[in-house]
Amino acid sequence: MSLEERLATAFGLDEAGWARHANPWSGWSRALTGLPVIVLAALSRIWLGWWALAVAALAVGWLWLNPHLFRAPATDRAWMTRGVLGERLWVERKARPLPETQTAMPHVLNALSALGFVVMAYGLVVLDYLAVGLGGAVSWLAKIAFIDRTRAMYDAAVLRDPTLAYKAP
Repeated sequence: MSLEERLATAFGLDEAGWARHANPWSGWSRALTGLPVIVLAALSRIWLGWWALAVAALAVGWLWLNPHLFRAPATDRAWMTRGVLGERLWVERKARPLPETQTAMPHVLNALSALGFVVMAYGLVVLDYLAVGLGGAVSWLAKIAFIDRTRAMYDAAVLRDPTLAYKAP
């Protein structure tokens, strides 16, 4: 099982979970709040001491709970919806090989996002706010580029094989 598949399983992304996560409200609320809640949790140690662990638990809880809070979208018209549906194609590329998923670009973008996250985490540890900002920006922009790449995968896959198109439950 790939790292992506293990993460999807950990976040409860089964058939219904992926459909709910494809709701643009789910995708955008995670994209816009994910890194800020992590940063807030890490910086809260300055004010809260060990109680910051409770804030960190809330942050992790939010990231886990988010895909479970929304209904499946009615259509796949939204950019974020198609990006998440493409991400599912990417995650399941070993079980369902598609020409669109046979590319290194998502790996490159994920590595860039991880590198930015490491720089951000370093900044959070040593309280270097420039590293926090730059690392967070690189991580976030690479994730958005990843979503756009998987959106393009989904669009190409559906164009080639319309049976892969999203059907609302």
